[in-house]
Amino acid sequence: MLFASFTPEGIELKQDINIGIATAVEEGLLVPVIRNADQKSLTEIAFSRIDNTERAKNGKLTVADLEGGTFTVSNLGMFAVDYFTAIINPPEAAILAVGRINERLTLSEGEVKSVPFFSLRLTLDHRVVDGAQGARFLEKVKALIEDPYLLLL
Repeated sequence: MLFASFTPEGIELKQDINIGIATAVEEGLLVPVIRNADQKSLTEIAFSRIDNTERAKNGKLTVADLEGGTFTVSNLGMFAVDYFTAIINPPEAAILAVGRINERLTLSEGEVKSVPFFSLRLTLDHRVVDGAQGARFLEKVKALIEDPYLLLL
């Protein structure tokens, strides 16, 4: 249900997974879309993001590049922001806010270790998706971040 929207007719499930990446430019904020992200490799997604960011900064995006998103990711880590709550990009039902990477001391097997960490905050349209579904999504994202080899399975 994360890839859905609320319409006057009710909940509309989206067929495609098109990920918007919030991108800061001189004029404000743009959200170029990576289409059919679920059908792309990580390398293809990375190159699409780089291309979209460059075209956004150079004013080369088209209206089509900004339409059709089904979920947005917003990262303010480069601005030294640890935590923030992102506002949903209508008509999407969810947005993921990513904070900067920090180091944290943890105790593991009797040893103190410094490990990287960052915050993920998910904002949901509760007319479309409930908190439990959002929590399961975050659990999956956390598992993939902690063990990226799972992405290859």
